[in-house]
Amino acid sequence: MNHCQKLVVVAEDESIIRMVASEALASAGFEVVEAANAEEALAIIAKQARLIQVLFTDIQMPGSMNGLALAKYTHDHWPWISVLVTSGAEQPTEAQMPECSRFLAKPYKLEQVLTNIRELADAH
Repeated sequence: MNHCQKLVVVAEDESIIRMVASEALASAGFEVVEAANAEEALAIIAKQARLIQVLFTDIQMPGSMNGLALAKYTHDHWPWISVLVTSGAEQPTEAQMPECSRFLAKPYKLEQVLTNIRELADAH
């Protein structure tokens, strides 16, 4: 992995959505690591936290932790990792979101994802 590249973790349980978002990010020059649930994402983040700039997570995911809990945990433990949260089912309140994170409602356009992630990554 090129350490100058911007590393993004995409946590999304729907494989088609995860693959499309990951391919768009990779085409835009990001290094992408995919996770199918919050537990998988946390394992990746714990190992590579120093290199990760953005976590892009869906709220609804199977397992013991949803995307909002993942976002909060990530922000609390690795505050330099920016967070972009998405959902087609719920709109979190500002109080539910980690500080300095963003929300993007589904269905989204890939360009919206890229713009938000570029801005979040550039904030580093």
